[in-house]
Amino acid sequence: MRGVLGIGVILLFAWVVSESRWRVPWRVVTVGVALQFGLALLFLKFPPATAAFLALNRAVEALQKATEAGTGFVFGYLGGGDLPYAETHPGASFIFAFRALPLVLVISALATLLFYWGVLQRVVQAFAWVLRRSVGVGGPLGLGAAVHIFVGHIEAPLLIRPYLVRFERGELFALMSCGMAGIAGTVMVLYASLIGPIIPNALGNILIAAVISTPAALALAALMVPFRPDPGASARLELGDPPAGAMDAIARGTRDGIVFLANIIAMLVVLVALVSLVNSGLSLLPDLAGAPITLQRLFAYAFRPVMWLIGIPADDVVAAAALMGSKTVLNEFVAYVDLAHLPAGALSDRSRLIMTYALCGFANFASLGILIGGMGAMVPERRAEIVALGLRSILCGTLATCMSGAVVGLLI
Repeated sequence: MRGVLGIGVILLFAWVVSESRWRVPWRVVTVGVALQFGLALLFLKFPPATAAFLALNRAVEALQKATEAGTGFVFGYLGGGDLPYAETHPGASFIFAFRALPLVLVISALATLLFYWGVLQRVVQAFAWVLRRSVGVGGPLGLGAAVHIFVGHIEAPLLIRPYLVRFERGELFALMSCGMAGIAGTVMVLYASLIGPIIPNALGNILIAAVISTPAALALAALMVPFRPDPGASARLELGDPPAGAMDAIARGTRDGIVFLANIIAMLVVLVALVSLVNSGLSLLPDLAGAPITLQRLFAYAFRPVMWLIGIPADDVVAAAALMGSKTVLNEFVAYVDLAHLPAGALSDRSRLIMTYALCGFANFASLGILIGGMGAMVPERRAEIVALGLRSILCGTLATCMSGAVVGLLI
């Protein structure tokens, strides 16, 4: 039952570091935690529910394939077209800038078109109706949080971009945190293929992790940066200069997407370079325990008590914490590769499953660069707030995925 203690400590820690401890919307916190437990129980004990969500994820995969059709036509094999050579290292042909990021362009154009047609407003109204009666948050935030289950931490805000300027500081943070606590549906199959040999039903578990971490992130965000829930937040929003037609909406969305894409690429390059620079500086220090000091190792030490609290056995704590260190400083892809290649006996089967959930999120420094670059371009007037909340969103997303690991550890 150590996981119960871990969940309690995580919630208490989030409250202690809160910007305003006495303004916490406790309904959001309570319902968020209850939803995490309820959804975990539903998906783990009732497999058809997981199958339903996998069917929804196929729509996201179709969107990614459509994007690759465009990038393959423009960039050839760099964008996903047929390779002119044999690929000796699986995955080596996947170039992030040409294969993953162009989805931002398509989502931006699609969101602008749907808004012009009035479809997006109706979707927000539907979410507002459901979430007003459950969690107690408004439609725009609810929609942004929910779609994070299937799309990335930039594509989701794009869908509700016209509403972002009206968000409270806490709502903005909640949206950012939900992005850090999940992964995009487009990479679920990739990660499942990495850990499939060691984790039964890897794709199902990764999908469940993405689903149950979202309400946890919402609950923790409400603790860390409280906001006044506005269940009646209107979906009606008029643009000052509406598009002249459907093609104009597509053109405007694409133009805006280019700005988002450029900002994302620039911030990603700079932040990854800075992490490398810090590690180079740390390497000048004397070795620690016979190995060079790196940010990954420093974070791993900090994660050891957290891993114990979420239910990892004492013998497995060091290996589990090292995975979390790599995930936070580098990214979850590297961490999943490391998990897949751990020596037999380094982690028990139960610990491997818990770590599958704890690692399933975008909470890392590179993702922060993407978030600041993308959302900062979407709402330039809120850029200072987005930057100020960035590190906190990494913390919140990490705590949410750790909570998911603890919950699963209690239920298996």
